[in-house]
Amino acid sequence: MVNSQVIGIDVGGTAIKLGRFYPDGTCLQSLTVATPQPSTPEAVLAVMVDAIAQVDPYNQTVAIGVGTPGPADQTGRIAQIAINLPGWQNVPLADWLEEKTDKPTVIANDANCAGIAESWLGAGRHFHNLILLTLGTGVGGAIILNDKLFVGHQGAAGELGLITLNPDGHKCNSGNPGSLEQYASITAIRRRTGKEPAELGALAADGDQEALSFWQEYGQNLGIGLASLIYVLTPEAIILGGGVSASFEFFSPAVKAEIESRVMPTSRIGLQILPAELGNAAGMVGAAKLASFL
Repeated sequence: MVNSQVIGIDVGGTAIKLGRFYPDGTCLQSLTVATPQPSTPEAVLAVMVDAIAQVDPYNQTVAIGVGTPGPADQTGRIAQIAINLPGWQNVPLADWLEEKTDKPTVIANDANCAGIAESWLGAGRHFHNLILLTLGTGVGGAIILNDKLFVGHQGAAGELGLITLNPDGHKCNSGNPGSLEQYASITAIRRRTGKEPAELGALAADGDQEALSFWQEYGQNLGIGLASLIYVLTPEAIILGGGVSASFEFFSPAVKAEIESRVMPTSRIGLQILPAELGNAAGMVGAAKLASFL
């Protein structure tokens, strides 16, 4: 598939992003469409099929990769669950898309797709062992060990945003109250402040003390969560992506300080905390990478 074109799709709670790519990651055409509301599997499928026709009008692509907001099964065929989308339980999305498009299809967790992309072409390209957190509507994660994506024995490993931060914290759709997601996601920021992360970032850039204090507290919470992950995985780098990472400069000092105070030096030798480089394209780039293997 040296010159074959593939489609990469990133299914999110508010938008579906897709692109037509060469296997080297070159994007030939991209498109963003609104996620239907309610975001039932059938409604999302219909929007995806229409968008695929728009991004590949001459039917030049040979395979499709899809990132979904939750774990896929080991075979890359079934979207097992998406805790922030209604009705997403054991959805045979690859089969559905193959039936509609006649193209081989693989699916994966959207954060895993972003991790693959950042490891391949982004901030993680110089490291063999890294973790990525996507700080978006929820908090997703990806683990790269020895240059390979780690998904565990049933395909669902790497749900880094669902680790416990506060056992008495806010309810989480995962069933784990007080998860890291309940402190680090866009949804949590809105609940906590009534503001969007971009607004808080702009206020911080203008020197607003309340916004700066918020990002300090945000960084502390994120650093506490990351400390647990570092002790388990001892990565060379932690890549922070998703919409919240636009304010990396305001919360990263607190993240780093918290890690330095909580993690023994032997577990964080040479550790780098870096912002993701591929932005909103990471999910579809990683999905395209998976499609290129079909």
